[in-house]
Amino acid sequence: MIKLTELVTADVSIDDTLTIPFELRQKSRFSATTDNGKEVGLFFPRGQMFRSGVVLTGTDGVNVQIQAANEAVSVMRNSDSLKFSKACYHLGNRHISLQILQGELRYLSDHVLDHMLEGLGLKVEQAMLPFEPEAGAYHTHAH
Repeated sequence: MIKLTELVTADVSIDDTLTIPFELRQKSRFSATTDNGKEVGLFFPRGQMFRSGVVLTGTDGVNVQIQAANEAVSVMRNSDSLKFSKACYHLGNRHISLQILQGELRYLSDHVLDHMLEGLGLKVEQAMLPFEPEAGAYHTHAH
């Protein structure tokens, strides 16, 4: 098993990729299989979250890039800034992890939340897409 213990901050060549869902990218210690079939173990301080594109390495010098897996997400697109803001408010009030893009919101699929947004006059669609939610106001790079 390849032990990954450090974040790479320099520009390096990538030896392998690890495509994982948001749930795993929030964990600091777990084992997984890379896209090329190698067993890896991640050993990081508690509270570490891995963004898509970050590169990890260990004592053996293998560089593994994290990729966000496609996941079942609910997608709301709307160009009306007031309706968009209301959707953000109501989802944020429920502490839902949100990916906020220009005119588009994504959250992990939840039919109850979909129904709530539809009740606000918004259209919600289902899709399989990478999910990269906002880090949050209290998240810092030091974690």
